[in-house]
Amino acid sequence: MQKDVLAALFTAAVDSARPGAAIGRHLPEPPAGRTIVVGAGKASAQMAEAFEAAWPHPLTGLVVTRYGYGAPCKRIEILEAAHPVPDAAGEEAARRILELVSGLGPEDLVVALISGGGSALLPAPAAGLDLSAEQAVNAALLASGAPISAMNVIRNQLSVIKGGRLAARAAPARVATLVVSDIPGDDPALVASGPTLPMRAGREAARKLVALHRIVLPPAAARLIASEDNLPPDPDDPLFARNSVAVIASAALSLEAAAAAASRLGLEAHILSDAIEGEAREVGRVHAALAREIETRGRPFARPAILLSGGETTVTLRAKGKGGRNSEFLLAFALAIEGLEGISALAADTDGIDGSEDNAGAFADGTSAARMRLAGIDPAAALAGNDAYSAFAAIGDLFVTGPTGTNVNDFRAIIIKES
Repeated sequence: MQKDVLAALFTAAVDSARPGAAIGRHLPEPPAGRTIVVGAGKASAQMAEAFEAAWPHPLTGLVVTRYGYGAPCKRIEILEAAHPVPDAAGEEAARRILELVSGLGPEDLVVALISGGGSALLPAPAAGLDLSAEQAVNAALLASGAPISAMNVIRNQLSVIKGGRLAARAAPARVATLVVSDIPGDDPALVASGPTLPMRAGREAARKLVALHRIVLPPAAARLIASEDNLPPDPDDPLFARNSVAVIASAALSLEAAAAAASRLGLEAHILSDAIEGEAREVGRVHAALAREIETRGRPFARPAILLSGGETTVTLRAKGKGGRNSEFLLAFALAIEGLEGISALAADTDGIDGSEDNAGAFADGTSAARMRLAGIDPAAALAGNDAYSAFAAIGDLFVTGPTGTNVNDFRAIIIKES
C-alpha cells in the first residue's frame, strides 16, 4: 500500500486550504469606523489568527470553534464549543456574537470568518425553541442521511442567527464575509447555514426537504417549520447591498493542489469531482467500480493513475458502531476491490476528524478485507453496523492527523499502479 504517497497528497490538499496565505489576498477595504471580527466553524480560529496578523488597523472580535481547534490570537477572543451536536457554550458564543454586532453604524465594518461546522457551533434557537430542541434537530439531521446543503436549509429556518440574520443585526454596518467552504458546489450561503448570507431557499423548500428525507423533528421545531414565523431575510433586501463575500478556500482548490503534487511525483491525477454527495457506502462502491475498470481493462484512464475526489457524503445510521463517512466509504470500497493487488486508497476529512472519533479517515487496499477477517472482524458486518472505525483500527490502517486548522470536507485519493 502506498501510504506515504496518499498521505502526501492529503497534506498538499490541506495545505492549500489553510487560511494563512488566502486571508491576505481577500482583505476588505478598511472602514472609517470600527472593525469587528466574528466567526464560526472548524477553521475559524486559524482564520482569525491569519486575519489578525494581516490587518494593520484596530479591531476587536470573537469567534467560536470546535473544542481542541483553537489558535493563539491577541485581539480576537477564541471560544470553543461542541460539534456536531451543539452545547451551551456554543449558545453563549452565539449570544455574545449577536450582542457584539448590535448598535453599529454605517461607517463600521464587520468581518465574518465562516467555515464548515459553524451551524452546530452557533446554536441560537428561534422563539419557542430551546437548546435541547436544537440539539434534537441536529441529531435528527445527522441520522437522516440528508446532504449537508439540505440540512442547512432546514437549520436556517429554526435560528435567530443563521440565514443572514447575523448580517441583518449588524446593519447598517458593512459586512465582509470570508468563507472556507465545505459545501459541494461552494454556495457560500450554505456554509455554516449562512449567518451573514441569506439563502434563496425559503420555508417551503425546508418543508419539502423534511418530507423528502423523512426527518422527524421535535414537536416545537415541526410547528415552526409549518408556520410562517421567524422567516429569514430576503437576499435582495437593500440592507445587504454594501456587503461582500469571498470563498477563500474550497475542495476544488484543494484537489487541484493534490493533482499538482501528484504531477511532481511523476504521476497523472484525474479529478473526478469536488462536489460528490450521496450515501458514503454507495459512493465507495462506485469509486471501486471505476478503480477496478482501470485496473482490469485500462479504461477510462491508463495505468498508473490517481483518482481524486471531494464533496461530502452522508451516512444513514443503521446501528451504533464507531466511524464517520470517510471510513464508511472506504470500508465499502475495500470490500469491492478485495483481491486486486494494484489499488490502494485514502479517504479522510480535511478537518482531521472523521465523524466523532480521533481519526481523519483510513487507508485501504485489496488486502484490507482479508486482513480484517484475520483480525477477527467481519468487514461486511462492520459495514452493516456503521462500525468502520473498529474494522480499520483492527488492522492498523486508521489515518490520524489531529485537527488541521481548515475544513474543505472529504478528500479521497485512489492509486491504481502500473501492471
